[in-house]
Amino acid sequence: MPYTTEEGGRLNNFASEPKVYKAEPPTKSQQRTYIILGVAAFVLVGGLIAIAVYASNAS
Repeated sequence: MPYTTEEGGRLNNFASEPKVYKAEPPTKSQQRTYIILGVAAFVLVGGLIAIAVYASNAS
């Protein structure tokens, strides 16, 4: 760990910095997977809302 010595002999400890890397855009396969998961999430949330509306009007 990198330490620095300040006036009076105090040590100061700094966190190590992570390596920086450039993000790569998703491939066509990953894009297709994201679209499928997004549609599935939309259908799931829509279904839950529909069930909640039906259940609240059931009485």
